[in-house]
Amino acid sequence: MAVLEKIRVKFGVLITVVIALALLSFIIDPNTLQSVSDSMSSKYDVGEINGKSISYQDFQNDIEEFTTINEIISGGAVQSEQQQEMIRNAAWQSLVDRYLFIKNARAAGIEVGEAEMLNLTTGDMVSPIIAQNPVFCDENGNFSKERLVSFVQNMHDDETGNLKIYWDYIQNTIYTQQYYAKYGSLFTQSNFTNPLMMTNKIEDNNNTTDVEFVMVPFGYAQDTTIVVSDSEIKKYYKSHKDFYKQAASRDIEYVVFEVEPSEADITAATVEVNGLHDEFAETDNMKSFLLRNSERQLSDRYYKKGELNTVFSDIDKFVFSSKTGDISPVYKKDNVFYAAKVMDTKMLPDSVYVRHILLQGEDAALADSLVTVLKKGTDKFANVAALYSADQNTNAPERGDIGWMTQNYMIPGMESVMTAKTGEIYTLDTQYGTHIVEVTRKTAPIEKKQVAILEKSIIASKATYNDYYSKANVLATKAAGKYESFKNAVAEEGLYAHPVNRMLEGTDRLGSIDHTKEITRWAFDAKKGKVSNIITVNNNYFFVVAVKDIHKEGYATVAEVAPRIRNIIYAEKLGEKKAAEVAEKIEGLGSMSAIAEALGTTVSTKDNITFASLTSQGLDPKFIGAVSVAEPGVISKPLAGNIGVYVYKVTGHDTGAFFTEDDAKARDSQMSQYSLQMLMPVMLDDADVKDNRARFF
Repeated sequence: MAVLEKIRVKFGVLITVVIALALLSFIIDPNTLQSVSDSMSSKYDVGEINGKSISYQDFQNDIEEFTTINEIISGGAVQSEQQQEMIRNAAWQSLVDRYLFIKNARAAGIEVGEAEMLNLTTGDMVSPIIAQNPVFCDENGNFSKERLVSFVQNMHDDETGNLKIYWDYIQNTIYTQQYYAKYGSLFTQSNFTNPLMMTNKIEDNNNTTDVEFVMVPFGYAQDTTIVVSDSEIKKYYKSHKDFYKQAASRDIEYVVFEVEPSEADITAATVEVNGLHDEFAETDNMKSFLLRNSERQLSDRYYKKGELNTVFSDIDKFVFSSKTGDISPVYKKDNVFYAAKVMDTKMLPDSVYVRHILLQGEDAALADSLVTVLKKGTDKFANVAALYSADQNTNAPERGDIGWMTQNYMIPGMESVMTAKTGEIYTLDTQYGTHIVEVTRKTAPIEKKQVAILEKSIIASKATYNDYYSKANVLATKAAGKYESFKNAVAEEGLYAHPVNRMLEGTDRLGSIDHTKEITRWAFDAKKGKVSNIITVNNNYFFVVAVKDIHKEGYATVAEVAPRIRNIIYAEKLGEKKAAEVAEKIEGLGSMSAIAEALGTTVSTKDNITFASLTSQGLDPKFIGAVSVAEPGVISKPLAGNIGVYVYKVTGHDTGAFFTEDDAKARDSQMSQYSLQMLMPVMLDDADVKDNRARFF
């Protein structure tokens, strides 16, 4: 257990549980997985990767593995939803690596052998994942082969088995990252540009064009003479079908009843909080009083002017115009009552620079002796920290430095540093052990106040709650599970149905309301035209939901995308028609001024147009492409662009020197990185990976 504690401490006392990057590459031994029953319906699978069905149970097993790793590293259990989401993402990525990426890498001829792994873990070519791991560093922060070997030799003596799990995690991370490094090198190393290619790139990107042109806009009026037939839509759909691939989604409409306190509820709450106000002013035990009566507990924090605006601006104004012991009147903001009492006033800095020596276990007995040595000045603080501190953060400016600490960025238990004198060396205890601390610098002190805040929300009564439920029940009853009845009931009751189009299966928020996953699950299980019973969210919202349409995973139907295709074909036909009209009007004209006069417009000019430069931003792409290759001095035929019809004459092409060899190399590097970023998305698409986690989490 002592080794596990060192793992936690040596990653830093202020450790943040950010394990996603390391966990992305973690591969669990396939022998530890249970096989998926062939008869199990895909409805109950978390997903499918490269033809391999992933059952909920298998996925949950992986999540438990990652959760254990997280607890070993952090020393605490996973608490927040964000941490849980990170672990689920890491577990999913490990499955993608195992069943898809590594198989593809091996198919490309890449292997990571046993001898290579031995060299990367305990050999002469130790991976940075190990070499930079504080667990395997000596007291000077340097990688220690002896510590690594000792860890591996002794891990089997750990009865909990956690050290073995941690070592397996490290090996698996190295194993997978080797595949990623080798596979990625196939692309980065093959992105070769020879001198001739480099010269051509530089010349092509330095070409500029000067042009005169006139443009006749299409306008916004619909041309009723242009007809797009169903057969044209089907033909276009067939030739562009890949553009219409889609995830499963639902079109819904919902009515939500938010439970809000009635006037009677507000009156009752007002009487209650006014009754508490006198006790709030006179109590000798503020901590106990707020614990019993307030939604905001007593804090040791000292606030500076403006910080209490996040609670309520009137509270901030009162506190910083009052003295210690003063109590505010009762304020009301929305459905919350507030009152404040100034508990204390001090001149305090915003931040202090702290260094420490962390002593754990039996070493804590050395605290007083070390303080005496440090106060005598016979040894530098950094030297003592290097010799005795359990926190060996080698990234700090000097050994022992924690850095600037504020009330928001504070190790629990070290709050006293905010009031400590500069240069004072003393001891304190936290959950991590005994600390010898010294504040070496601090910002200028300013007036700050400790404040007790009585906060009490107005809660809807049971009668009010039932009243809103009854309103929702009227709608659900009238709808009787049918969409048309739902629409009629909404109109009859004078309600508003919120539309949501293409709601995805992972949706957990509707409008400003969070945690609506139950509504999403219902919608994806329901048939088109069905209406829900009352769905309660957060004990404060009653939803009645209708499924208007269903969009299945795969390819959108012709009917679904027909309006979009119709607009595309219409625009093409409109361009052709307008171009023909312009051609007729300017036939036989030999100058740009004459063409402009015939079209009722003026001649515009644009210099230094480049095909791939931001200097051409805002111009029609079709126009840019055309003029970049046009012959100088020749008046063009009408060109249908995206917003109008162009007639142009290139007045000159030139070659500049603004695009350099460094620019070309930078672009090559960007393209190389883009290729690497696209590897996994392309693999996922090619293997038709199905991620159904949203159904379960």
